[in-house]
Amino acid sequence: MVRPGGGRSPAPVVPDYGGACLSSVVPALLDAMEPSRTASTGVPWPVDAGAAPWVPSPLAGARQVVLLLLDGLGWHQLRANAAVAPTLAGGAGGPIHSVAPTTTATALTSLTTGTPPAVHGVVGYRVRVDGPDGGAGAVLNVLRWRTGDGDVRRTIRPPVFQPLAPFGGLAVPAVTRSEFAATGFSAAHLGGVRHVGWSVASSLVVQVRRLLEAGEPVVYAYYDGLDKVAHEHGLGDFYRQELVGADRLVGDLLGVLPPGAALALTSDHGQVEVGPATRMLDPALFPMVELVSGEGRFRWLHARAGAVEDVAAVARAAHGDEAWVRTRHEMVAEGWFGGPLPEHVARRLGDVALVAHAPVAFLDPADTGESRLCGRHGSLTAAEVQVPLLGWAAPG
Repeated sequence: MVRPGGGRSPAPVVPDYGGACLSSVVPALLDAMEPSRTASTGVPWPVDAGAAPWVPSPLAGARQVVLLLLDGLGWHQLRANAAVAPTLAGGAGGPIHSVAPTTTATALTSLTTGTPPAVHGVVGYRVRVDGPDGGAGAVLNVLRWRTGDGDVRRTIRPPVFQPLAPFGGLAVPAVTRSEFAATGFSAAHLGGVRHVGWSVASSLVVQVRRLLEAGEPVVYAYYDGLDKVAHEHGLGDFYRQELVGADRLVGDLLGVLPPGAALALTSDHGQVEVGPATRMLDPALFPMVELVSGEGRFRWLHARAGAVEDVAAVARAAHGDEAWVRTRHEMVAEGWFGGPLPEHVARRLGDVALVAHAPVAFLDPADTGESRLCGRHGSLTAAEVQVPLLGWAAPG
């Protein structure tokens, strides 16, 4: 694609849902483990993950596996800062793909359910939900499970919004921040699991150790420090120092692995330094748009009836030098979401998206808090899509 200014836009990194992708990690890990530990799942996974060559070799045949998700650690950020994270840099494995959009709500649901966004339906951070009057509807913040009317856990029930069982129905305990246990998003992507809370990183290690000692075959753990720091401070000194802490956390987890156990590590997305480079949508779009959703690097425009092509044309002319402008139908045809979208899932998305390939973010006037973020994600640049999948066997 040629930009309006004459340059050529990069191509989006469309996730490889049938291969080395976040949505394939759990089925591949379960397949790589000692068969007697996980054979009871009996789940017909949407991909054949058997003997996946991209699964780190230390995970093969493990009797117990800890799956650690470090929120916000992209492969490119890890390689750029390898000197301050020697444990992470020394892990076996390499880069895999996140999902589209590269946002926590969508990526974590793909990880836990082992399915692409087109299947599980959590297709973004802020998605459209039907209004009671059948009009334009409202925007659901999936992480907070809130609309403009407040908490909607009773009216938009998480197990209905996303009904697939996590981890193929295997009873995997989830070691996450204590305050996350009762959230709507936890009910959507970790429905029915046993939550084991932590408040500081050292407690995460203790909880994982206790679960391993109790004989749990698979333990899932989630740490969000890197993502928080990147959003607030970008990818400079603060991020590097937090990466030092995350590296220490990984080392501490390795220290509590019993013989025969292994640690697998991945992430939900990478990051891009955006800082103050925010963009308002071109004013000519607003008469043709009834709702805006998504996030700064994957901004959805919900067109008024009959206006989809006009919205796309105006968006391309105004913003095509900094973003891939695609209709929803074009994205589905290009495989962005991992398959066709059921009607109820398609309704959660807009008609035209601005997906930034430049280090910028497109603002939604109704989401003022987002304007203060420094590090961002959501788009399909390599820095956001490529995440690590690393493995370590128990020391000794």
